[in-house]
Amino acid sequence: MGEVKIVSLALFISLVATMGSLFFSEIMHFVPCSLCWYQRIFMYPLVFIFLGYLLYPDRSLFKYSFPLVFLGLLVSIYHNLLMLGIISEDLSPCIQGVPCTSEYIKWFGFINIPLLSLVAFSAIFVLLLMTRRKIRNENI
Repeated sequence: MGEVKIVSLALFISLVATMGSLFFSEIMHFVPCSLCWYQRIFMYPLVFIFLGYLLYPDRSLFKYSFPLVFLGLLVSIYHNLLMLGIISEDLSPCIQGVPCTSEYIKWFGFINIPLLSLVAFSAIFVLLLMTRRKIRNENI
C-alpha cells in the first residue's frame, strides 16, 4: 500500500473518530468524562496533520503525529482498563462531573465509546508505523 493511501486511511479514521465524538456529545448529548476529553485532545489535531500532509507532503509526518497517537493510545488503554475494572475507579481522574466508567452505549454487549477510541488510536498507530517503514525503505 502506498504512503498516500496509508495516510488517507489514517485521515479517514481520525475524521470518523472526531465526527463520532462530536455526534455523541453534540447530537446525542452524552457528556464526555475527563479521559474522553484527553482522548479528544490527542485525536482532533490528527485530522489537520494528515490533511496537511496530503496537501503538502513532507517527511515530518511521523514526527508531528506519532506523539499525539502514542499518548492518545496510552490514555485509551488506561480508560479501557478502568472500564473493565482492572484498574480501580479510585485511580480515575474523573473526580467531578461524569464518571469515567459511564457507559452511554453498549453495542453487541461489549462495544462502548472507550473501545471505539482504542480501536481508532490502535489503527492509526499501526498505519503510522507502516508509513515510517515505507519512508525508511525509500531512503535506503
